[in-house]
Amino acid sequence: MQTNPKPFPIYTTNSAPDNAKPFLEATLNDFGMIPNLEAVMAGAPALLQSYVSSWAAFGETDLSPIEQQIVYQTVNFENNCEYCVPWHTLLAEKAGMETSDVEALREGAPLSDTKHEVLRRFTQAMVRTRGQIAPSDLDALLEAGYSERNAMEVILGIAIKTMSNYTNAIAQTPLDKAAEKRRWTKPNLRETYQS
Repeated sequence: MQTNPKPFPIYTTNSAPDNAKPFLEATLNDFGMIPNLEAVMAGAPALLQSYVSSWAAFGETDLSPIEQQIVYQTVNFENNCEYCVPWHTLLAEKAGMETSDVEALREGAPLSDTKHEVLRRFTQAMVRTRGQIAPSDLDALLEAGYSERNAMEVILGIAIKTMSNYTNAIAQTPLDKAAEKRRWTKPNLRETYQS
């Protein structure tokens, strides 16, 4: 009989490996807390360092805060990350995204803004095809007003979420109380579209 592996340790600034501590402290300074994701990642300091620095770099891209959340949440949805979707629901709300679009991202549904919907579909195609998109997917992105630079910035967002989504998948990261009210389970899209 197969049993679930036990959850990975959740480190603190006291218990984490020394080379992880500066990145936990940076997270604490940025968020006012250390989310369980980063606390788990501290068990692999190189992963935590890459995640924290990449997160900061994505914030410096040409994509707006709302567009960044579209990329992040689309990847979270595709990778079925029950930890990250609630957190990015909060972050999308904080970025000023319309409530209907926040919910659409949680449901894998189209966004109200045409340009944003093209970005969502491009990100979705990138994840589903592992980057082997049809030329028309890139053409649609460029025709919507995004640049080749933006297309590559989407790759950075996907990389960041791959680190977090995969960590949560194997570590069984418990959802933080701060995001508990936004708890999420992936909808059955077959049932959604048949009703």
